[in-house]
Amino acid sequence: MPAYSEKVMEYFMNPRNVGEIEDADGVGEEGNPVCGDMMTFYIKVDEGRLSDVKFKTFGCGAAIAVSSMVSEMAKGKTIEEAKEITPQMVADELGGLPKQKFHCSNLGAQALSRAIADYEGRQRGEKPAMEQKESHPAEIGDHESCSCPNCGDDLETGEAPYCKPCQIELHTCPDCGKVVARDAKECPGCGAKL
Repeated sequence: MPAYSEKVMEYFMNPRNVGEIEDADGVGEEGNPVCGDMMTFYIKVDEGRLSDVKFKTFGCGAAIAVSSMVSEMAKGKTIEEAKEITPQMVADELGGLPKQKFHCSNLGAQALSRAIADYEGRQRGEKPAMEQKESHPAEIGDHESCSCPNCGDDLETGEAPYCKPCQIELHTCPDCGKVVARDAKECPGCGAKL
């Protein structure tokens, strides 16, 4: 079991800002197909500032602690300030994360970033991201980069993506394009049987 800092344990045992904002100005979702962590962030924006930030997370203790910390770090910030929150800043605020759990801080920062992008899209008259996702399921995984969803390291390309640090072979879901573990039976992104 990874060794967690006292702050990680505190934010896991007593998470802040858990819940959903019914009339959210932006919603962002991010998940890790290998470990099954899924984070959804909801933001409310008033006069260019995040007046409220809430989250729902399904995952390990580190994922819950990260979500809680990201919500606290973003609340009250301007849109531009919130965009500058990085995975490393989140991990540092939590007193560090074990290497095998650092991907959680990536997910938290990315989910917040998606919520902000959704808000900005709505301001331009675009459909909310969650509605776009439902109407274009084949595009869900289009954002995926060539990095391991487990540890975040770059993947070696070839016949199938392979992560050296995790020593696992990965593949992509034929329906949504998310990178998933080679032995996955179901895609955590879209639910497709593999």
